[in-house]
Amino acid sequence: MQYIDLRSDTVTKPSTAMREAMMKAEVGDDVYAEDPTVNRLQNLIAEMFGKEASLFVPSGTMGNEVCIKVHTQPGDEIIVEQDSHIFIYETAAPSLLAGVQVMPIPGRSGNMTVEQVKNAIRPKEYYLPPTKLICIENTHGRSAGSIIPLDEIKRIRNLSLNENIKMHLDGARLWNASVASGISLKEYALYFDSLSVCFSKGLGAPVGSIIIGSEEFIQRARVYRKIFGGGMRQAGILAAAALYALDNNIDRLEEDHNKAYYFATELNQLKQIGINLNEIQTNMVIADVGPSKKNQQEVLNLLKINGVLLTPERSTSIRAVMHLDVSMDQVKDAVKVFKSLFK
Repeated sequence: MQYIDLRSDTVTKPSTAMREAMMKAEVGDDVYAEDPTVNRLQNLIAEMFGKEASLFVPSGTMGNEVCIKVHTQPGDEIIVEQDSHIFIYETAAPSLLAGVQVMPIPGRSGNMTVEQVKNAIRPKEYYLPPTKLICIENTHGRSAGSIIPLDEIKRIRNLSLNENIKMHLDGARLWNASVASGISLKEYALYFDSLSVCFSKGLGAPVGSIIIGSEEFIQRARVYRKIFGGGMRQAGILAAAALYALDNNIDRLEEDHNKAYYFATELNQLKQIGINLNEIQTNMVIADVGPSKKNQQEVLNLLKINGVLLTPERSTSIRAVMHLDVSMDQVKDAVKVFKSLFK
């Protein structure tokens, strides 16, 4: 069966043109910083975000964890939103790799307020773990790809500067936030000491993320990338895919956002499905199947039998993610499947 695969924007496959760019990539040994294609990618990203340097890494999780490690010492505490990727999907890596404690804050659509963050910062007592890092995820995956308001980011940044606390952005899908909001990548980057962005989600590259910061920060990050097993050799083959994605796949993200909004508004007409349309800002849709009186796995199995793949999200919800390998016609077909199952 040919499935309509809406599980994630990570399921995309490189296009013929992207594969050709990979095949023609000029390569060298990146552990020696001698891969010209990797170096070109890193220089381009640093310029795009208005920072001094960047570092190509195999995955978004590695990118986040290297940044956490550089910013902290064992025994420190970091603040995150309680549904963030760092807290939910990175297998307790902050405690394992950096030796830090995580303070999760319940946000609204992934957004922590400055008041919440201020209240979570530890008093400066020797018997309390010092707060050393605030992490924000934008877009926020478990809130249907919602965009974190820039004004709140600015307020949290001012607080962090006053408290001498660093800020990190998990911007795996920051491309989506920028396209949807019209806020430039440089503007977002202004308020963070480090960022991680992904090439293998909305942009359709097969592998890779990149971390961005000051020259001194990236020099230290290179050490931990090696320690964590992320030193790659002729990585220009992968960097070429990322460069192709940057040239060809950013502007088209609006198509994915339009697909998601259409999908959400159509499903919102079904009484057995719950949708929060206010959260649908980019390429994701989270649907509550609780009103259908069917459990999450029953719904996923029914959809799969009928040729549509989604993923579980929280206890009674399922998630659909739009991407470049699913057409609007396929999205319309997926809607028809939902309507046939949940009349």
